[in-house]
Amino acid sequence: MNKNLAYRVSIVSIIVNIVLSLFKAIAGIMAKSGAMISDAVHSASDVFSTVVVMIGIKISSKEADKEHPYGHERMECIAAIILAFILMVTGIGIGWGGLKNIIGVIKGESSVIAVPGVLALAAAVVSIAVKEAMYWYTRSAAKKLRSGALMADAWHHRSDALSSIGSFAGIFAARMGLPVMDSIASVIICLFIAKAAWNIASDAIDKTVDKSCCPETVEEISNVITAQDGVMGLADIKTRMFGSRLYVDIIIEADGTLPLNDAHDIAESVHDAVEHKFPDVKHCMVHVNPYDDEKK
Repeated sequence: MNKNLAYRVSIVSIIVNIVLSLFKAIAGIMAKSGAMISDAVHSASDVFSTVVVMIGIKISSKEADKEHPYGHERMECIAAIILAFILMVTGIGIGWGGLKNIIGVIKGESSVIAVPGVLALAAAVVSIAVKEAMYWYTRSAAKKLRSGALMADAWHHRSDALSSIGSFAGIFAARMGLPVMDSIASVIICLFIAKAAWNIASDAIDKTVDKSCCPETVEEISNVITAQDGVMGLADIKTRMFGSRLYVDIIIEADGTLPLNDAHDIAESVHDAVEHKFPDVKHCMVHVNPYDDEKK
């Protein structure tokens, strides 16, 4: 993993979140908007999330050592799970607050709500634009680095953008005399955030329990193996995800009368071809069995 790119994205994220949270807090106070002040707190919480990403990436990129001979890639999955949990809690908090307000309206309960100023609307628009841009910026780096933790952080930016959309809708509706729309928007946003958190957590968990890669990739690897000179058959192939990297165990068949050195050369060509063709493969183990024509 390119740590420099990951750190650069994380540092940009921290700076943007600090500046944006201060801007929204000031706008919320001046415009008397509770929704905008809550949105500012949400942005400030993203700073903590990004710090978790940086720690996860730093640990996962450490070289293998005596205690961890297979490396530390799974630490990034743990960071992604932590971020997914934070994202889920954030979504539930937004949805629960909106749901309580809706129930209050249904019961006929009402309270005097201060009408927020136009500055709060402007702050919401700025927040939506900035956080959506940060989502695409972070998402691009996450895909390039195949980083689950960075992808989780990208969705945290998207959740903040969705939260700001809810704030904008609520502030606008409050100024138009329909404050309940803020709460309805919050519940809808909660569902989107919860689904994103679930997808991130599921992907991270799969990568910590040795789940195999997709069938399409297994087929592509199999085709590369059988195309190598000297390979007479593919007896077995197993794959497992280890963090963002892939481990492959292969059993090939070759002419049983070949000298050991020649059989080793065939295995080595398979090993090199797989690791060259598939950059995600961290380790490839090749075992050679004698080809048995009678079993075919």
